[in-house]
Amino acid sequence: MKTTLTNRKSLWLLLLILAFLITFTVLPKSRKIWTTLKLPTSLHHWNLITESSFPGASLNPATLLTETELRTKEILEKLNQLIPPRPFTHVNTTTSARHSTVSILNPRHTYCRGDQLDILLEARDHLGRRKEYGGDFLRARMSSPALKAGASGKVTDFNNGTYLVSFTLFWEGRVSLSLLLIHPSEGVSALWRARNQGYDRVIFTGQFVNGTTQVLSECGLVLNTRAELCQYLDARDQEAFYCVRPQHVPCAALTHMHSKNKEVSYLSKQERTIFIRSNVGVEIMENFTVIRVSKCNKDPDSLKEKCKLGMTSTVPSGHVWKGTWNPVSCRLTPVKMDECLRGKFIHLLGDSTIRQWIEYFKASINSLKSVDLHDYGKLQHQLAVDLDRNINIQWQKHGYPLIGSSAYSVKDIEYMARVIDRTGGEKNTVIVISLGQHFRPFPIDVFIRRALNVHKAIQRLLLRSPDTTVIIKTENIREMHNDMERFSDFHGYIQYLVMTDIFQDLNVSIIDTWDITIAYGTNNVHPPPYVVGNQINIFLNYIC
Repeated sequence: MKTTLTNRKSLWLLLLILAFLITFTVLPKSRKIWTTLKLPTSLHHWNLITESSFPGASLNPATLLTETELRTKEILEKLNQLIPPRPFTHVNTTTSARHSTVSILNPRHTYCRGDQLDILLEARDHLGRRKEYGGDFLRARMSSPALKAGASGKVTDFNNGTYLVSFTLFWEGRVSLSLLLIHPSEGVSALWRARNQGYDRVIFTGQFVNGTTQVLSECGLVLNTRAELCQYLDARDQEAFYCVRPQHVPCAALTHMHSKNKEVSYLSKQERTIFIRSNVGVEIMENFTVIRVSKCNKDPDSLKEKCKLGMTSTVPSGHVWKGTWNPVSCRLTPVKMDECLRGKFIHLLGDSTIRQWIEYFKASINSLKSVDLHDYGKLQHQLAVDLDRNINIQWQKHGYPLIGSSAYSVKDIEYMARVIDRTGGEKNTVIVISLGQHFRPFPIDVFIRRALNVHKAIQRLLLRSPDTTVIIKTENIREMHNDMERFSDFHGYIQYLVMTDIFQDLNVSIIDTWDITIAYGTNNVHPPPYVVGNQINIFLNYIC
């Protein structure tokens, strides 16, 4: 009996020694990851992990999924149902704009302003055969160039190769109709699969300061390397960015970043033929009959109430007439910009499409002066003030990923949720958020997680300061000649759907610049000033 107990004690002692050796010999680097998650955050909520060899590992050691992970999974499942895999054997079996047919349902001799015009689209492939499934990425638009008028159309996919395209005839005169095949369903399926396969379409290069010299190192959301890494981690929100650690340089010495596209593709050679410029945005309704619209004594605009915060958006959300945006559900009134902004703190958070707003404000209000924050480049933090009217307008870039071929400072880079958390908020504080363009080249879960973290931050803000105004500006449509695998508007449209789904339960207002830029037909990630001015006019009507 004594011998048996002695053997058991020896066995337990041996197991304890082995466990100790494994912990401190085999896993000395990964141990720091779990330890760091329990540490308080630093000034900008970054935790530095300087020796991680496992950048692809889960940031959360717990086996149970977090609330954010569960919600991300739920949204991904919805999107996968929306974008099912489609067979692609040859370009001839993909949807053809030239062979597809369109016909007006219930045609009339006379159309009145305010009527709805419905068109049936039957999609066919390049051999003229009817398509048996949907999923084509289409863009419907009506316009009258002489009147500087335009509006988007609504596309309903019946998932059997037929589509209903509905136009609201907002104005009288000669109206041209357009239906673009941006991508066939087979291309949509390929883009969705390719997007979620890799993080390396964009290469980030970090600049570290080492005394009087500068050291460059590879960085990214995920790095496939066994090299020693710096990990810049927001532990609470599970957001991380990595750089290969330069020799003899601390991780905290990272000062600047720039990026470039990497010559990599997750599309097959055959799939890439779908995305050459001549196959993107092809007109289906070429030479279609011009529609003549009469007034017919209808004047619906007189019944609309003034636009205000919290109004429900429609599809389409409005139309352009004589170059001016007119919402469907409300009426915009002239607003004197400098008086509207008097006493207000405006915080513009996001990408360069919302930076255009502060540039427009500065060009429109002579007394609004820029404050030199001793930085350089397009992505520098911007501040403009009018001391007499007590106007304070700031623009701040969002956190990684941030794509820019010119070097930009990351000394003050913050995730948007943290910026919102340190905003006190009150009735004269307005936060405008724009998020999306820089996320298009990366798997969709990166964008979903960021949007969910911003959603939670806004929830916290509105709990402590319910009078604060929060506005979401959606993405703009962009150029069709850019690299479709990285920057296609299909990626932007999916993110547009994600944003509207995530923020629908919050007391926030949405400025639907996706629909606005379709109506104007800009096809430019940075639309011209007159389009930006109309976006801002909606904003001014909301807050004044």
